Amino acid sequence: MFGLSLSVASTVVLLRALEDRGILESVDGRIAVGWLIVEDLVTVLALVLLPALAVPLGASPAAAGAAEGALSAPGGLLATIGITLLKVTAFVALMLVVGRRAVPWLLGRVARTESRELFTLAVLAIALGVAVGAAALFGVSFALGAFFAGVIVSESDFSHEAATNALPLQDAFAVLFFVSVGMLFDPTILLRRPLEVLTVVLIVLVGKSAASFAIVLLFRYPLHTALTISASLAQIGEFSFILAGLGVALGLLPVEAQSLIVAGALLSITLNPFVFRAVDPANRWLRRRRGLAEALERPAGALAELPPGVDEERLRDHAVVIGHGRVGAPIAEELARHEVPYVVVEQSRETAEELRARGLPVIYGDASRPEVLAGAHLERARLVVVAAPDAYQTRAILALARRLNPDVEVVARTHSDEERTFLEASGATRAMVGERELAVSLARHALRRFEVAHDMEGVAARALSPRGTRLSG
Repeated sequence: MFGLSLSVASTVVLLRALEDRGILESVDGRIAVGWLIVEDLVTVLALVLLPALAVPLGASPAAAGAAEGALSAPGGLLATIGITLLKVTAFVALMLVVGRRAVPWLLGRVARTESRELFTLAVLAIALGVAVGAAALFGVSFALGAFFAGVIVSESDFSHEAATNALPLQDAFAVLFFVSVGMLFDPTILLRRPLEVLTVVLIVLVGKSAASFAIVLLFRYPLHTALTISASLAQIGEFSFILAGLGVALGLLPVEAQSLIVAGALLSITLNPFVFRAVDPANRWLRRRRGLAEALERPAGALAELPPGVDEERLRDHAVVIGHGRVGAPIAEELARHEVPYVVVEQSRETAEELRARGLPVIYGDASRPEVLAGAHLERARLVVVAAPDAYQTRAILALARRLNPDVEVVARTHSDEERTFLEASGATRAMVGERELAVSLARHALRRFEVAHDMEGVAARALSPRGTRLSG
């Protein structure tokens, strides 16, 4: 129980940390959030099964009592686990079959009243009602019921409005979370058990980080990603308290251990920002020791460099295409068709492996990192095409490209006039808004269809410029 409690990182703390650093939508951010979602799901399953496993795990029958069917006989244990899993399955099936129809229907009726307050109240009533009903009728944990209520609400057409209305409550619950942590904390534990507290903190900051670092490298991700995930998991939070509380209630964990877990959570959350700040210095330190960095990145090293068949000496005045998705792929195909030398930088490992199998010049990695763009020989490039959709990443790539090659032409993809203006003011040769480029094509087709004499450049200028402003660049 103690180890299980120390293994679960806080989603609340992680999301705040990723948002503050602007990397929530990056590849590293998505891996970290995905990792924690899996942790939460496994923890919810543990909360469901622990009452049934209390006596076999060592709790005294008096402490465990008859809570949730805790049995000591092997046959009774298996029967209890089977019944518990059947209850969970029945609840999930009911939510997926009935809930997916009933909840959107109910939200639709409430939305017709055009009362924002009533809609917010309905969303809260559904979430809490499903959670309470799940616990009362199916013996499912409150957390699992609330989770599935959120899944069902997200399936409706009103999910965005529900999420927007719930944002103030999200902040309020985040504050209550930290208040509850403070109320659980016993300051005297620092004086009575200093070595034990230090050991807990080291397990969370060092032990968990080292394990996650090794796992990420084994999955062939770059060194910086492994360091970021390690920093993301170097803390514990809300589910640790729930597990510790359940362990104490079932007689599986002494109260002293719960105090150690709370102290470890407070200290790890406090130290987590400093751990994040150490990611870039640690990455640079490892990079300076090339032998160590190459040994750590050996599984992904081949993808992080240009294929052996590419003559790097001939890569001069070439194009660097960042992102090989719906936008980047056609650009790369046209460059190849006209025999223009180019290099693709792709941060999806699966896509990079597929392109590498086709013999294309691709580098796997995040283009906002200096070592990745340096591998594409940006200092000798003539053009950089940023086809990746992430606005934050585009800004970072633009700044880095200007630093590595002040004379390179940078063309970027963006989604708003404000972002286009910012990028062009920051040094982009041209930033294109996807919707406006589509408007140009549709306008030209319409004018041709009606055989209207028109000025192509005038159409483009009027369509691409924000209302009342001139086209820049």
